[in-house]
Amino acid sequence: MTDAQETAAETALRTTGGGPPDDGVAVDGVPIPLLAPREGVPPVVADEHALAEVIAAFARGTGPVAVDAERASGYRYGQRAYLVQLRREGAGTALIDPVGCPDLSELGDALGDAEWILHAASQDLPCLREIGMTPSRLFDTELAGRLAGFPRVGLGAMVEVVLNFALEKGHSAVDWSTRPLPEPWLRYAALDVELLVDLRDALEKELDRQGKLEWAYQEFDAIAAAPPPPPRKDPWRRTSGMHKVRRRRQMAVVRELWTARDRIAQRRDVSPGKVLSDAAIVEAALALPPNVQALTALPGFGHRMGRRQLEQWQAAVDRAKALPDTELPQPGQPVQGPPPPRAWAEKDPAAAARLSAARSAVSALAESLNLPPENLITPDTVRRVCWEPPAEVTAESVAGALAGYGARTWQIEQVTPVLVAALNSARS
Repeated sequence: MTDAQETAAETALRTTGGGPPDDGVAVDGVPIPLLAPREGVPPVVADEHALAEVIAAFARGTGPVAVDAERASGYRYGQRAYLVQLRREGAGTALIDPVGCPDLSELGDALGDAEWILHAASQDLPCLREIGMTPSRLFDTELAGRLAGFPRVGLGAMVEVVLNFALEKGHSAVDWSTRPLPEPWLRYAALDVELLVDLRDALEKELDRQGKLEWAYQEFDAIAAAPPPPPRKDPWRRTSGMHKVRRRRQMAVVRELWTARDRIAQRRDVSPGKVLSDAAIVEAALALPPNVQALTALPGFGHRMGRRQLEQWQAAVDRAKALPDTELPQPGQPVQGPPPPRAWAEKDPAAAARLSAARSAVSALAESLNLPPENLITPDTVRRVCWEPPAEVTAESVAGALAGYGARTWQIEQVTPVLVAALNSARS
């Protein structure tokens, strides 16, 4: 049993709104199946009147708020929320339909400065912001698990190891835009927030025992304060299989097909992959078909596709083929920051030596602290410091460089000594 498990085992389960659900008794350490929310599955809130009642209830509630959101990834265009789940002491659990209630800003305001508990917060915060919900402070149970050294940090795994309950796992990838939502899906969604408060409390104690609690709160504050990421530049370049496309004319075909597909997917509100697969886009780019008949013979453009669809894809191919050379995309993307590490040995052997020493030092430190290296310091930050180190490598200069790249105070304190030693050793 790990230190984290021992601490969790010593933590009395204090579930929100009462004692643990009476689903059975753990036998020989086997997790207790969590079969239903303790107050039952609440009705879905889908109109302004029901929403007003939920807002009042959660405003009266006390303590932190467990929050989760379900999207329809792989089914619908974009990453909007199709169900929002909340739980709070004194308010119970609420399931809210953002289709019927698209503006939840009043609910967000009613929660005030209450701490939000989310699992993998960075996944849910963008779709929550779209409907007017933004936390002022949060506790991320997945990130807490990483910092505490848990090898598996999915919600189900964490609840099993820390709280000895087994969550249902069958509905995570369903189409949450389905209406009405089936009762088993709603039960699954309600259970996702049933024990988040208890998980948070146990992880807080474990992080405190390991001396990492302040580290965690610095990370949580950074997540809560982070602005939305900027739109990706040239998102068509991330088409799966793009590495096969080497000629600029072929790249132009990928760009045209990707853009046409994205426009259709957005209009139809379906996942782009359901309109045309990445594999089909790449096949068309490599083949440069001269006409619809040739396009039809390619994988992904078979007999199931109507003539009109085939013509619109061929039109995109033809547009790319007609572009003058000056308008063809350039290979690769403009690199922001250091080049890929695989090129360092040729471009700058001294930088490659610094990076090798720094990576080894960071990995060793992370292992001693029992946390993943990428949570100790981001690999991109290490690369940037190694590619362009301070003119004089000192604790002060390295700490300043790390801060400039967004490292948190705890990261700077832990990493600066080993980076200074690594950079100086590579120089000698």
